Amino acid sequence: MTAMTTEGHSSVGRASKEAFQRARNVFIDGTTRVTIERDPIPRYMERGEGAYFVDLDGRRFLDLNGNFTTLIHGHRFAPVIDAVTRQLQSGTCFASPTLAEIRLAELICGRVPGVETIRFVNTGSEAVMFAIKAARAFTGRSAIAKIEGAYHGAYDWVEVSQGSTPSNWGQAAAPAAVPYYHGMPASVLSEVVLLRFNDVELVERQIATHAAHLAAIVFDPMPSRAGLIAPTAEFISAIQRTAKQHGVLVIADEVLSFRQGYEGASARYGLTPDLFTFGKIIGGGLPIGAIAGSREIMSVFDASAGKPALPQGGTFSANPLSMVAGFVSMTALDRAAFDHLERLGDRLREQLMAAIARHHAPLSVSGAASLFRIHPKAILPRDFREATPTAVQAHVMKELGRTFAENGIVLPSGAAACLSTPMTTADTDHVASVFDDFLARRSDLIESLAA
Repeated sequence: MTAMTTEGHSSVGRASKEAFQRARNVFIDGTTRVTIERDPIPRYMERGEGAYFVDLDGRRFLDLNGNFTTLIHGHRFAPVIDAVTRQLQSGTCFASPTLAEIRLAELICGRVPGVETIRFVNTGSEAVMFAIKAARAFTGRSAIAKIEGAYHGAYDWVEVSQGSTPSNWGQAAAPAAVPYYHGMPASVLSEVVLLRFNDVELVERQIATHAAHLAAIVFDPMPSRAGLIAPTAEFISAIQRTAKQHGVLVIADEVLSFRQGYEGASARYGLTPDLFTFGKIIGGGLPIGAIAGSREIMSVFDASAGKPALPQGGTFSANPLSMVAGFVSMTALDRAAFDHLERLGDRLREQLMAAIARHHAPLSVSGAASLFRIHPKAILPRDFREATPTAVQAHVMKELGRTFAENGIVLPSGAAACLSTPMTTADTDHVASVFDDFLARRSDLIESLAA
């Protein structure tokens, strides 16, 4: 496998450079999302084509980002386009409910064990925020516990220690509450208890110590930015058992992880949470979020007799465009679709690990179902701290990303890469081939990992 010679795959093209110059006049750093990757500037998109997208310069890339794992059916999924086009003729949003929200709610409630009732919002961040508020309203407590390094959106409490580093994350047995942005209130830091992924002893001790003030444990069964590492059965059991013992609710954040199976990630790993948060794939590529759970706990939202314990609205919550897109997208995500993604994911992860073994490279691969992440670590990390790269390791991953781009593949940096239903074995074989070629050609760079 040799790198493509199409001009500019190693850097963004002329049209993207011109677009970025315009953007810098209206956006403080040239973009309007901090998550946009740039090397050194962003690549601007023109259109999507199934598993691929085409940039402003006409270059075609296999999309392993999928708008941060949202586009499980790839770009321009025909049933979504048809459903949204029909809905546009009837209206984009109303101050009253529509049948479309009932249909999507029935689908999710009928599919996910433990989901008896649901409420729609506009983003995953909003879903997590309201799930935490619901836990507070139900328990009368204010603090939360979360996994160090895990991403749960833009709400002060879940941002604590989201980007901590070796210089400030504290002792392993007592992780420090680290502010994510300048000016984060000290009161927020005092209301967040930090846990380490797969550390059973720490979970049991921290929850028992702080139980009197804890409303909930916010838990992604396989947090992407914290390493995309599988939970152990013992860890799942410890969270479940300790939380129940102390009356602390478990919120399963499946905004990203829901794509791990027909019934979601909690069912896959044996977790039975009190509340769920969903987003991304349930909207069919349109903005969406959802809070779900048992009727008992979700009753805090009940406004049928007046002001509820927890008021929740939103101008665009349950808008019919997102509802119809989500319904047709989720309907198409039947068991056969998930089986296809599982096979593709297993095949690719096995190929990546085989290449690593063949070249004796100090790298490893994590993930499950349609998600994977390559680590510049000889031993598979067990948590966020072990997954955090050194400067040398980060440089290797940057060069790997550039090699993928040169060969027409977009690989996310420092987060989960994902597959989509239109992908084929030819697509994933291409990913594996480019990776194998990188290990062969850049042996000098790979050797720096062992230095």
